[in-house]
Amino acid sequence: MAEIVFFSRPIIFSGYPDMSRYLIFTACCLFMALGLKAQIPALERVEPMFWWVGMHNPNLQLIVHGDHISSRTVELNYPGVKLVAVHKVENPNYLFLDLRVLPNAIPGAFPIKFTKAGQKALSYSYGLKQRDHSAGRAQGVTNKDLIYLIMPDRFANGDPSNDSFSDMRETGINRDSMFSRHGGDIRGIMNHLDYLKDLGVTAIWLTPEIENDEPHASYHGYAVTDYYHVDKRFGTNELYRQFVEKCHVMGLKVVKDLVHNHAGTEGYTISDMPMKSWVHQWPKYTKSNFRDMVVMDPHAAPMDRKLMLDGWFDHRMADMNENNPYVQNFLTQNHIWWVEYAGVDGFRLDTYPYNDPRYMAKWAADVKAEFPRLSIFGETLVWSAADQAYFTQGKTVNQGFDTHLPGVTDGVVKDAIYEALNGKENWTDGVNRLYAVMAQDFLYQDPTRNVVFLDNHDMSRVLSVVGEDINKYKSAMAMLMTLRGVPQMYYGDEILMKGISNPDGLIRQDFPGGWDGDKTNKFTAAGRTEQENDAFNYVRKLANYRKNTMALQTGKCCNIFLNEVYMCISGTIIKRR
Repeated sequence: MAEIVFFSRPIIFSGYPDMSRYLIFTACCLFMALGLKAQIPALERVEPMFWWVGMHNPNLQLIVHGDHISSRTVELNYPGVKLVAVHKVENPNYLFLDLRVLPNAIPGAFPIKFTKAGQKALSYSYGLKQRDHSAGRAQGVTNKDLIYLIMPDRFANGDPSNDSFSDMRETGINRDSMFSRHGGDIRGIMNHLDYLKDLGVTAIWLTPEIENDEPHASYHGYAVTDYYHVDKRFGTNELYRQFVEKCHVMGLKVVKDLVHNHAGTEGYTISDMPMKSWVHQWPKYTKSNFRDMVVMDPHAAPMDRKLMLDGWFDHRMADMNENNPYVQNFLTQNHIWWVEYAGVDGFRLDTYPYNDPRYMAKWAADVKAEFPRLSIFGETLVWSAADQAYFTQGKTVNQGFDTHLPGVTDGVVKDAIYEALNGKENWTDGVNRLYAVMAQDFLYQDPTRNVVFLDNHDMSRVLSVVGEDINKYKSAMAMLMTLRGVPQMYYGDEILMKGISNPDGLIRQDFPGGWDGDKTNKFTAAGRTEQENDAFNYVRKLANYRKNTMALQTGKCCNIFLNEVYMCISGTIIKRR
């Protein structure tokens, strides 16, 4: 009997050789003792489910999952496709198949057969498709854009028929609970694209829309359990593709949110892991220390760095071992698959500092080789411009290697904006803090690729941070739209939604009017109060002016010291206080 030491008690895979499996989670890790004995199908899945001819990288690794699938022989015969290797791993329920799709391969379908003497052969029809080289796909998000961040579950419910499914671990909706699902979906977002277009938005970033089949509070999307399927409470893969296509027709771009660092514990690769090294193992549940500075600190203790990178993000979020080449292929291919399948224009990378730095550099290079125009920005949320710059490409701060990451979410500028609005003026604080932070742009290869923001789904809303002072709110919005970089706003900020992030659910409210039966509909001017309309019209006017004014998109930013600090954009002097 082989053991995977994973918590204060082990997950035991009885089987290695026979794989009758039990998962045991201790109460101290907030898991109830589970005995999972359900038999998986003889051929449960093959991922990626299909691929394309003509990719830059001809190599493809399929992950095959099925009951004792490793006991079978693999057969494949299709012109232009070569079966290079078959890898058996610790768990007999897996095979990893190395394929090479040669330049002469043509689109079509072919059987992959799994045979065993004395048993019925299994077969999977594998499809190779033609790549879509349309100009409007994977076009990138730049400083000409304005990104609008949406949590699908909390924006609008366009299809009540998909609110709940009996075969999922969390059923029903409860809009009175900040931890439960509320029923928002992709159809609801599609129903309100005209609203976003009118507001001046040019790009939409959704928090992860792929399946999160955890038993509680996974509406946010960051505990993925199926990498290749949209959560059916949000819609289908095909509907997501239609959403991207509709956005493109309307002149809107789409940013897909990715989570490399961790996965939901109910996903098949976690509940029935291919090998012990699929995730980072600890004698008992061990959480990350969340100290990003140890990643770049030349004096950091090795254990502190290990805790940062290998510790778990949460009990229900297993920390992926990105040093494992099978994990690397699994993640990278999935992300390439979604771009080619749906044509998304950019990636936002969740919890970027918690990932293995060198894998992330390789990942970015591999993705950009396939999609040169695709935009990528990493969530860093660190404490200084130097820390942020460490994660960006170009080896500009002596990283010792090129991260290939074009830009980051500029939390340092966000904090400086609030200091300029709320702080006490002196030599280094108040508006001088903003000047000082902007003056450090020399650390980046290109600071215009950083995403500038005021709030998001993890932090207090801008209106609340400025003490519900409308003048400060408007000043913050003006800075957002005129500073260098790619501006990003959070859904509902334009109608004065407020909230302090304690807990996060308090800043993830439903957008009023997104559900049938809502008392007010703030998607319309008639449903908004006079003050809300004033804020909406201010943001709308500013956003649309920016959209039509090249100076505010790509103009040179110039800081000037006078009696007070001013900033100048393309020759237009703007007093910041």
